[in-house]
Amino acid sequence: MDATMGFWWRAGGMLVYAVTIIACVVVVLRENRNPIRSMAWVMALIFLPVVGLVFYLFFGRSLKSMRMISRHKKRRLMRATATRNVNLKEMPLGGDRKQLVMLSHSLSKAKFTVNNSIEIFTEGATKFDRLKEDLRKARHSILLQYYIFSDDRLGNEIADILMEKARDGVAVCVIYDHVGSFSTRSRFFGRMRDAGVDVHPFFRVTFPQLANRINWRNHRKLVVIDRKIGYLGGMNIADRYVYGTGDIPVWRDTHFRLEGDIVESLVLSFAIDWSFMGQPLGQLEETDVRPKMSNLLGMQLVTTGPVDSWDNLSLCFMKAISMARRSIYIQTPYFLPTDALQHALEAAALSKVDVRIMIPERCDSRLLRLASFSYVTQCLKAGIKVYLYSPGMLHAKAMIIDEDLVAAGSTNFDFRSMENNFESTLFIYDREVNKRMRDIFFDDIRESRKLTFMQWRTRPLLQRLLESVVRLLAPIL
Repeated sequence: MDATMGFWWRAGGMLVYAVTIIACVVVVLRENRNPIRSMAWVMALIFLPVVGLVFYLFFGRSLKSMRMISRHKKRRLMRATATRNVNLKEMPLGGDRKQLVMLSHSLSKAKFTVNNSIEIFTEGATKFDRLKEDLRKARHSILLQYYIFSDDRLGNEIADILMEKARDGVAVCVIYDHVGSFSTRSRFFGRMRDAGVDVHPFFRVTFPQLANRINWRNHRKLVVIDRKIGYLGGMNIADRYVYGTGDIPVWRDTHFRLEGDIVESLVLSFAIDWSFMGQPLGQLEETDVRPKMSNLLGMQLVTTGPVDSWDNLSLCFMKAISMARRSIYIQTPYFLPTDALQHALEAAALSKVDVRIMIPERCDSRLLRLASFSYVTQCLKAGIKVYLYSPGMLHAKAMIIDEDLVAAGSTNFDFRSMENNFESTLFIYDREVNKRMRDIFFDDIRESRKLTFMQWRTRPLLQRLLESVVRLLAPIL
């Protein structure tokens, strides 16, 4: 009797597993994604029992059909953050730049703004000193969102200011990514809540929602103070940006301080994420706070995420690369481009556009370092100049094209940022800003090691094999 029951239990389990696999395969096929990736998932599901299913549940699912907020609520938020209308035809932009502006708007409703000012930071100490000064002067509201909010010296300094402002009656709203800040103790955020700070984790990962949430991370880093001052870039709240960590010096990164109409775009981005978590943002009912400045410094905030119908930033980057006529300079901590972006860069270089890519020589992840290195040979063959930043960890994310376009923010040049993360990138259409960013890029080149094809091909065989193996995991790293 026991043997018979055991047989039926095993048979039932196998039947349930087979039905689950078939259902997953049907879902993969119906999504009509890249045929190569779809085939890879189908093969994994069929020929890797249990392991293939687990990997698919964690890394293979798509959120394209998911909506962050309702259309009605989004329209209401957009009306509450409306900026002055700009007649694009009157702007001093070339036709290709205007096409990029329209593409960005079509994809993410990115509003083109003028009447802006920008301050560029390449050192964490300077950026955070300025941020702390602005936070202390807040009178009405603070909106703060970071992928990592660490419970360390810098994190506690920021937290103390936020708690002090909350006690003074300032509305303080904080979003942190639950996985990005996983090492931060819960009592750190609990202390802020007790002081009146409205703080919430994005996509909190708990059982049984583990598989539904762990792969989708909010990688944005932005702050808005009194709806007048904004911060956006690649720096998290962590000591590594000010004091360094262990044997690795201070991380090199890029961040912006913004004023002007563009700040309302940051408010909208935060409000959508805040609303997605089920939280009302009462400060949006405030009266008009538009700054009194007049210039033609054009900016767009382009956001992207796994719930979007299109891969917003991937399409914008491809458009920007394709319109380059003279130069493309890229800084990124992790260089794991999609095939389309890799081919776009190769086509530009083979067309005699000056394409330069800078990645860190010492990376915070050995796997990501190997994966990034696996693309170097293709780049060098196409005539792309590759530089390894030597002083420490390069965490800056910036693309500088020709004389008047900069794209910089939280987006890495990799699969995860393009497809799986919630990201934000600032597109800046201004020659003066472009010149300053190019100067920063060439300052970093002086502290970098340029690779040559002959030198690169002599690297150890074991390293080349490891690079090739790790590259297979690039889409999920």
